Amino acid sequence: MSAIGIEMHDLCRKLFPICRSITGQGFRESLGLLREVVPELHVVEVPSGTRCFDWEVPKEWNIRDAYIVDPDGIKILDFKASNLHVIGYSVPVDKTISLEELQGHLYSLPDQPEAIPYVTSYYQERWGFCLSDNQRTELKDGNYQVYIDSDLKSGALTYGELILPGDSSKEVFLSTYLCHPSMANNELSGPVVTTFIAKWLKALQRRRYTYRIIVIPETIGSIVYLSKHYVELKKNMVAGFNVTCIGDDRAYSFLPSRQGNTTADQAARQVLQYLHPDYINYSFLDRGSDERQYCSPGIDLPVCSIMRSKHRAYPEYHTSLDDLNLVTPSGLFGGYDVLQKTILSLEHNEVLKATVLGEPQLGRRGLYPTLSTRDRPVDIKRMMDFLAYCDGRLSSIDVADKIDVPLYEMIGIIRDLKKAGVLKAAEL
Repeated sequence: MSAIGIEMHDLCRKLFPICRSITGQGFRESLGLLREVVPELHVVEVPSGTRCFDWEVPKEWNIRDAYIVDPDGIKILDFKASNLHVIGYSVPVDKTISLEELQGHLYSLPDQPEAIPYVTSYYQERWGFCLSDNQRTELKDGNYQVYIDSDLKSGALTYGELILPGDSSKEVFLSTYLCHPSMANNELSGPVVTTFIAKWLKALQRRRYTYRIIVIPETIGSIVYLSKHYVELKKNMVAGFNVTCIGDDRAYSFLPSRQGNTTADQAARQVLQYLHPDYINYSFLDRGSDERQYCSPGIDLPVCSIMRSKHRAYPEYHTSLDDLNLVTPSGLFGGYDVLQKTILSLEHNEVLKATVLGEPQLGRRGLYPTLSTRDRPVDIKRMMDFLAYCDGRLSSIDVADKIDVPLYEMIGIIRDLKKAGVLKAAEL
């Protein structure tokens, strides 16, 4: 089992109990745990009421306690036992009501009777509780005390931003969200994998591209960030990835950008094709996360999503069943590995051109066997095939696709050919 996978799962365990939302102290506390891994992650606060395109930063929500007491005086729902028991952004309440009135504020899943659903009401004030359908059917007639100790007032939306400079001002963009309470694949896998990718990127001796990494609340966070930065993103972004649902062991999935053929799409598809050829290839019509914002008309950023089991495509999604048994160290490492190899492919993707006319004499450069036999080593064939397409027009990813070899496996060969002086970057 990978040590990195275990470290990531340990971080998920620390984050899991925290009650997060699109604003508030839970988000800040969670961001603080990520900053223990990558201290350079900068915290930004955007005041409530700030206009961002067609939206507005909402009031800040914080909650301290909530419960329901049944007619027998027994506490039957307790926020401190599961923060999913309370509808996100519930306004405060403290009163005694009948079961009939209470039913209008309860949410359960008849088709998943043991699961607690995750329900929110960010943009309309209400209160409510979530519970398993099994528990709901056992409620008896009588009066119930309902109590929610929360506040909804002017504050701020919080997000984290990390910019790692590279040789070029052109950027690779990573976006993930940290706004759901106790759910593991839909929520924690994205920010945890992204944080460990940031740690790896930070340790590289040299980065070709600049990396812009953000940890935001979903939807409103991406809208806020775009309203502040979309002009520079459109100018500088080479490729972008929305990192979510990347921690279980069941599947690998890909959701393309709206254009479907960007460099980000090409790199991600190639890595998945070779590492996990049975991956599920979704359409942009299956979108449901922040790729909606990054690829919207007028924004048009080259952002796609590499996932394990995609949001809305697994039964535990948005329920208490999306827990730390579903997300595993091996699942997290698998997502990390695919994203890391995709970034490596981007780092080495360039248009290359042979420096000599005709086939170069590789033997005198120590790159080709001086003894000719019937069998030719695989690396030699890959080298010759790669050279054959380096005409100054195709990108390295395009060439790797043509010769049916993943670019991340060609990095050493390309380096040797450059060092020998037979390949150089084309002038475009």
